[in-house]
Amino acid sequence: MNARADARRPGPVQPAPSSGASGASPVAGHDGASALAPLFELRGIAKSFGPVEAIKEVSLKLRRGRVHTLLGENGAGKSTLMKILAGVYQPTRGELLLNGAPVVFSRPADAQHAGVSIIYQELSLAANLSVAENIFAGHEPRHFGVVDFRQLRRRTRELLDELGIPIDPAAPVARLSMAERQLVEIAKALSRDADLVIMDEPTSSLSDRDADLLFDIVMKLKARGKAIVYISHRMDEIMRISDDISVMRDGRYITTENKTDTTIGALIALMVGREMSDVYPRRAAPYVRGEKALLEVRNLTLDARFHDISFDVHPGEIVGFFGLIGAGRSDVMNALFGIGRTQGEIVMNGKPLTLRSPEDAISAGIAFVTEDRKHQGLVLMHSIAQNVTMASFERKGSRFGILRSRFEDDQTASAMTRMNIKAHGPYQRVGDLSGGNQQKVVFSKWLALKPKLLILDEPTRGVDVGAKFEIYRVIRELAAAGTAIVLVSSELPEALAMSDRLAVMREKRIVKQFDTAGLTPETVMSYATGAMQS
Repeated sequence: MNARADARRPGPVQPAPSSGASGASPVAGHDGASALAPLFELRGIAKSFGPVEAIKEVSLKLRRGRVHTLLGENGAGKSTLMKILAGVYQPTRGELLLNGAPVVFSRPADAQHAGVSIIYQELSLAANLSVAENIFAGHEPRHFGVVDFRQLRRRTRELLDELGIPIDPAAPVARLSMAERQLVEIAKALSRDADLVIMDEPTSSLSDRDADLLFDIVMKLKARGKAIVYISHRMDEIMRISDDISVMRDGRYITTENKTDTTIGALIALMVGREMSDVYPRRAAPYVRGEKALLEVRNLTLDARFHDISFDVHPGEIVGFFGLIGAGRSDVMNALFGIGRTQGEIVMNGKPLTLRSPEDAISAGIAFVTEDRKHQGLVLMHSIAQNVTMASFERKGSRFGILRSRFEDDQTASAMTRMNIKAHGPYQRVGDLSGGNQQKVVFSKWLALKPKLLILDEPTRGVDVGAKFEIYRVIRELAAAGTAIVLVSSELPEALAMSDRLAVMREKRIVKQFDTAGLTPETVMSYATGAMQS
């Protein structure tokens, strides 16, 4: 294995030769591919963490030149299984086979040497280093044992150009947006000449345009005869790029389907173990906008972040914000939560509102579910109970500055029931929960305050279909009870289905506002891209 690693030369993705790879067509149909021996095979893989069995007897075959999607709710065991393939975890039972021969990965370096590269859902970049230093971390070009920074930047530029990623190799990662960091993470994984590329929620922070760039990269890898494992909760992209789709539920392998032989509805039913007739729950009663707005924003401006933002939200109304990455949506939401000194006017319940800090916003009845739940929404080392009551105990649950245990118990029990949080108990560490359950804890933290205005920035990012449905249900309940909601989403079907009105942003400004009844995705995208002007 080490000899194979030494023979490898990490480098950028190259265009595919027209004849395919390894002497066989890597883009053969399903029947032709099934005749080929798998590159990797997982046989009876199981993994336990103490008494908890996260994976139970999973077997898969991963073949060259095919995209094998792994589908399942958060907590189904997908990421754990991929970490076994990447050498992060070792299986409790079962075996891995590489080209038909058993192989053991005792550490991530073993998997890398064997040709496995993984793009994690949670970014692993060093913010204080440059793009180039992050991409080639651990295998930097050297001259006489010293990092050759000129060659490092050149090779990074070549790789980024080959992938079509317009980012400066010398730029510090700390200055990049979440979407740009995700693209750097992708380039980092592809800087090694891997035979198996694992992508865990790679489009979770990407706009539709950037996602198209990723799909082009996937097609190049397929054509080179690479095996690709793809994990996503976005059903449209799964049906777009997959060849084979394996479903997991509760740590178990359910089935593998050819993409051409199944449907989204059938896959969802397999994944959640029940039929879901409507992913986006409808309002119990038609929304009727009142005369008086809860929130009025007039000419709000923050230099270099956004300009001349004006909109309003009424009680019980859901106002969506849509735009491509960099349009300024999240910056507007941060400002409405007291982050950043703005010019312009914010009026709430008819009275001017000055927001100097998040504390001012919370006092005014504003809550904010941020897009970055792990760093800004939760304290991962703390329990579910501690996170649920974090924002509310000083106002509602403390006496003389001491948290009342009855308040904590009641709030946590209510939250776990209302949001259907799946956990061992209220005192389990939030960092040990799946992404969907973590997001439910973030919601619960703010719902304990009973806010008048709830700002939701990408509330279902990295969340599976079942958890999304539960989050949408709670959003509908809150709106029906009179809570005003501002919803930012990069998923256009979500933004259209869940919003009463939709504001489209481009180049740091609102360029159009619509009632969503009868609104088409094509119309929204035409304004978001600048194809149509107001």
